Amino acid sequence: MLMRHRPTPDEVPRDALPMEAGGRARRASDFAVFAVVAAACAGAIAFLVYVEDQRVVLSALVACGIAWFAAARFRVIAAVERGAASHPWPARLVLVAACLGVLVVLREDNFGLLMLATVLIYATVCLGLTIQLGYAGLSNFCAAAFLGCGGYTAAALGRAEGIAIPDLVVILLGGGVAVAIGSLLVLPLLRTRGHYAALTTLAFGVMFNVFLDANELLGGPQGLKLAPITLFGWDFSNDLTLFGMTFSFYANYVLLCLALTATALALVGLLDRSWIGIRLDAVRLDEVAAQVFGLRIARWKILAFTLGNVLAGMAGAIYAKMTGFIAPNNFTLGDSLMMVSIVILGGIGNRWGVLPAALIVVLLPEKLQFIQEYRLLLFAVLVILVLVLSPGGLLPRRTRTLVGGRRA
Repeated sequence: MLMRHRPTPDEVPRDALPMEAGGRARRASDFAVFAVVAAACAGAIAFLVYVEDQRVVLSALVACGIAWFAAARFRVIAAVERGAASHPWPARLVLVAACLGVLVVLREDNFGLLMLATVLIYATVCLGLTIQLGYAGLSNFCAAAFLGCGGYTAAALGRAEGIAIPDLVVILLGGGVAVAIGSLLVLPLLRTRGHYAALTTLAFGVMFNVFLDANELLGGPQGLKLAPITLFGWDFSNDLTLFGMTFSFYANYVLLCLALTATALALVGLLDRSWIGIRLDAVRLDEVAAQVFGLRIARWKILAFTLGNVLAGMAGAIYAKMTGFIAPNNFTLGDSLMMVSIVILGGIGNRWGVLPAALIVVLLPEKLQFIQEYRLLLFAVLVILVLVLSPGGLLPRRTRTLVGGRRA
């Protein structure tokens, strides 16, 4: 029997020890950069949400934009990515601490917490779009319709007499109903490609909005009212008191949305690192070549479409319960286009890019109301400027590399 020889410490090359020590020092330095950047981003978010002077907000946005492009220019973003990859669990703890810090700073700001929860809901829907558009290459311009499926499911179940369904089950059913209604689009999407598939989803989004507007059972154009969420006996309409501090009741929804967004990020990350993500990439890049290698295109497209719709439906149920009122105007074609713009602005296929992009798209129009109707024009110019300077988005997706059958 052959035995593998293990080198003793005396047999290790002398050059290997300094190289290993240098690698550890570089990883520690990258993680320190990650922690500093996470703290700076948390502080910037809290400041932008908290400050009321809109001219100060505009100046802060310009400063953040300059800092972002400087970080990309001097490879700070690359160091942040390396730091998170080399220390995954400490990086997660840093992110949790940063999120809790923002929550503590804004604990009594009802509007600020509502905006944060809305940003997280949009980010969750866009993570589903990342699976569909960024991984499988499926065009979906009706994401707001699936968000509405979850919202109207929660509203309909809340109005049912004699039936008391726990809100956690309602949220899950919101995702299930979105999948069921999305199954109506599966066959047309499998039979079309490119701009034809995009037009199919556009038509479905318009039809969904018209159906809601004309259906009196679902409230018609007047919409429906909903009761707040109650989970495990806790009413989300009550304020929180922790460690002697009082938090607005919207903090309940921020924590719930944060948990859903974190789950969606974990799901997308697992897909990206698994053989499923590799097959979805193959389907997106070249369907003919993928079929030649034995991949069933329809199966992987259906999987991506289903996962994305589940996330949208669950987010829609939480959104409806949080706002306490939904109407067809909440789920228009414009909202769907806004969600697609978040995915493109953040970087198609990069799950982390949807977070800053959702913050920009949702928060910017609300904070720049002093220029009234011109704020949407300024927002459009900003999006175009970002895409011109960085065509891959704020956080472009890196090319996947495989070493020894594993993702490098």
